Amino acid sequence: MRWWSLANFVSNAGTWMQLTVQNLLVLQITGSAAATGLSMSVQAAPALFMSLLGGAAVDRWPRKLTAAVSQGLLGAIAFTTAVLVALDRLDMASLMVLAALTGVVATVDGPACALLGNDLVPLDDVPSAIGVGALVHNAGRLAGAALAGVTVGVLGTASAYAANGLSFLFVAAVIPFLRPAPGAVPVIPAQRSAPERRERRRDEDMTIRQGLLFFARRPRLVALAAVTGVSAVFGRNYGLTLAVLVTGPLAGGAGSFGTVSTVLAVGGILGAVLGARLHRPSVRLVGILAAMGGLLQVAAALSPSLAVLLVLVLPMAVVESVSDTAGTAVLQTDPPAHLRGRVLGVWSSIGTVWGLGGPPALGLLMELAGARGALVTGGLVVAGSIGAGLLLRRRRTVTAVTVRTQEGDVTGREALSTAA
Repeated sequence: MRWWSLANFVSNAGTWMQLTVQNLLVLQITGSAAATGLSMSVQAAPALFMSLLGGAAVDRWPRKLTAAVSQGLLGAIAFTTAVLVALDRLDMASLMVLAALTGVVATVDGPACALLGNDLVPLDDVPSAIGVGALVHNAGRLAGAALAGVTVGVLGTASAYAANGLSFLFVAAVIPFLRPAPGAVPVIPAQRSAPERRERRRDEDMTIRQGLLFFARRPRLVALAAVTGVSAVFGRNYGLTLAVLVTGPLAGGAGSFGTVSTVLAVGGILGAVLGARLHRPSVRLVGILAAMGGLLQVAAALSPSLAVLLVLVLPMAVVESVSDTAGTAVLQTDPPAHLRGRVLGVWSSIGTVWGLGGPPALGLLMELAGARGALVTGGLVVAGSIGAGLLLRRRRTVTAVTVRTQEGDVTGREALSTAA
C-alpha cells in the first residue's frame, strides 16, 4: 500500500502538471476559449457513453493486468502529445483525437486502479485506504500545479506531457509487485461442487444490463446518487462560484482567488486525513455532511469580506472531502466483488452528466441571481432537499397489527403470543 500510494502521488503530480498547461496550450493553438472548453468536453465525453463497458472489462479481466495496460496506454498518449508539441506539429484535430483516446482509456483505468488499491488492505480498512487515496490526490495536485510553472518555464510545454508519461510508466512498473492483503480478494478453490460451479458461471456471465439493474434496485446506492447529484449541481463548483464571488462582490483579484484556492486545497487534505479514520461510513453520514456543506455555502455567500470568506472556506472543503471519502467507501464496498467494476462504471456515467450539466446550470443561475444569490439558493436547495429526505426516511415506521380474539379461536393464544 505504501508503494501504491507513492506511485499514485507521482501519477497525480504528473497529471496535474499536464492539466495546468493543457488549457494554455489550446489557447495558444486556437486563441479561442470555446475551443478550450470543447477539448475538456471531448476528453470527458467517453465516460458518459463507455464507462459501463470499462466497468465490465474491469470485472472480467485480471485487475493488475488491466491497470498496468491502461497506465501504459495513457503514458503512450502523453509521450505522443509531448513529441508533437516539441516538433510544433500539434494541431486542434490531433489534440481532440488524443483527448478522446485519453477519455476512452480512462473509463477502464479509473475503476481498475480504484479497486486495485482496495485489494491491498483488509476489507475493514477500505475506508481508510480511500481516505489515504484522497490525501495523495490532493497532495499530488498541489505538487503538480507548483512544478508545472517551473518545468514549463525551464524546459518548455512538452516537458509537462513527458513528465506525465513517465509518471504513468512508474505506476505500471510498480503494479506487478503489489500483493493483495490476506482475505481482501476472494480465493477460488480448485475443487467446487456442482452448485458452486453453476453460481460461478452465472456471475461470470453477468451482463452490463444486470449491473445497471443492481444499481437501480439498491436503495442506498440510488440515495447516494441523489445526494451526490444535488450537491454536484447546486454546490461544490467552487472554482466557478467563489471565483465570481471574490472578483465581483468582494472586489478581489486573481491573487485573492489564488488564496481561496489554496485554502480549499488545504481543507481537502485535512478532510482526507479525517476521512481516513472512518470505519463504517454510511449514506446517512454522506447526506448529513452534504447538508452541512450547503449551509456553510449559504454563510460563505453572505461574507462581508475576504477574511470572513477564508474562515468559512476551510470547513467547507473539510466537509466536502470527508463526504467524498465516505461516499466512495460506500460505493466501492456495497456491491458484491464480481459487480464492483460495473457499479463504478454506472457511477462514472452518472457523474459525467453532473460534471457536464452542473457548471452551465450554475452559470445560468448566477446570471439570474448574481454570485451571492446563486450560492444562497444552491446551498438552501442542497440542505433542504437532503433534510427532507432524512425526515421522510425517519417517519417510516412499522405499524403493529392487533389480532382480535374471535369465538372458536385457539386456546392459550396469550401463551402462544409470548412464546412467539
